[in-house]
Amino acid sequence: MSLVHPIPSHLTRHNSVGKPRRPLGDPVSPLKEMTRFIPNPSSAPRTLKAKLSTFDPGAAQAAEDAGKLVFHCVGDVGGVNGTATQEAVAEGMEEQLKAAPADAAPRFLYILGDVVYYNGETRLYKTEFYEPYQYYPALIFAIPGNHDGDTRVLKNDPPDTEPSLLGFNSNFCAAMPQHVTPYRMSMTQPYAYWTMDAPFVTLIGLYSNVEGSLDARGRSEQQDYLIEQLQQADKNKKIIVTVHHPPYSLDSAHGGSPDILNAIDYAVQQSKRQPDAVLTGHVHNYQRFSRLVGRTKIPYIVAGAGGYANDERSMHKLQKGISTESLPYKTTVAGVKLEAFNCVDPGFLLVTASAGKLLFEYFTVPWGGGTPTRYDHLTA
Repeated sequence: MSLVHPIPSHLTRHNSVGKPRRPLGDPVSPLKEMTRFIPNPSSAPRTLKAKLSTFDPGAAQAAEDAGKLVFHCVGDVGGVNGTATQEAVAEGMEEQLKAAPADAAPRFLYILGDVVYYNGETRLYKTEFYEPYQYYPALIFAIPGNHDGDTRVLKNDPPDTEPSLLGFNSNFCAAMPQHVTPYRMSMTQPYAYWTMDAPFVTLIGLYSNVEGSLDARGRSEQQDYLIEQLQQADKNKKIIVTVHHPPYSLDSAHGGSPDILNAIDYAVQQSKRQPDAVLTGHVHNYQRFSRLVGRTKIPYIVAGAGGYANDERSMHKLQKGISTESLPYKTTVAGVKLEAFNCVDPGFLLVTASAGKLLFEYFTVPWGGGTPTRYDHLTA
């Protein structure tokens, strides 16, 4: 595969200086010449799929009876900067869950990566995960983000004393459920990347590693998994692909991941199946893109304002020149438009899956906590 933005051959990691700024409206970052990839330390199980009914038979049956499955979804929740924002978001979701009528109650929370900052240490799960969600009265699932798998030693940080993903695997992929705290047990998801077979929807979760790639250069294990899962997905259900690094982002810091974009597009080409939506995090704000595929608009959503950013200034901002007045904003990629964004408030997604239909609602919450307010919505 050729580089999207070729890097001059005379540049190396030692004499490169500066990062090229993306042109205004470009939602995809240049393809990196070198990416740091840390292999998953645990071997993949024989099956990477699990039914919602295996984890919570009552929730699955209630969704079937109601004719819809409702769940929460948000990324970048780790409260290393203090858990006040994370708790405000958690309380907002808890309020929704308790106030909803029985047939519309959210059945679980699905975290889009970066559960714990900065390097996914097991010791931080108590303060950055279990305590902020101690009052959330439903199961919590997750895919890992770059900070869950990173083992980099930052300046002035003590050296990591555990391998990549140990904390995530111990708390979300345990062989047997353990009472980690008195109020929540560890989860038994099959692997770091896995598929949830739920009523009305198939959730295909990917692990985009440290720098936004499914596999190490020259390998294709997770790419093959994605193709297989798209091929095998129930044709009567909607498909949502979840991954931490977004294919598209107009923020001024990260941009979209070309490796993830290419991987999803290649899997669609090979499987002849198109996901109905792609949900991501990594960027600490909310962005909703539409991508025109034939006559269908596919939503690509960034929902990464779940807790890490502890004030408005620490939210990731969009490229200068993009405003709400310019929406829908036509990006430099043909058929891709930015339809909505919020770089000011923390918030979360409420997803409703029913027969042949997906409803996405984005709710913001005040920084100090309070009642959630619906900010954006769409049907797919």
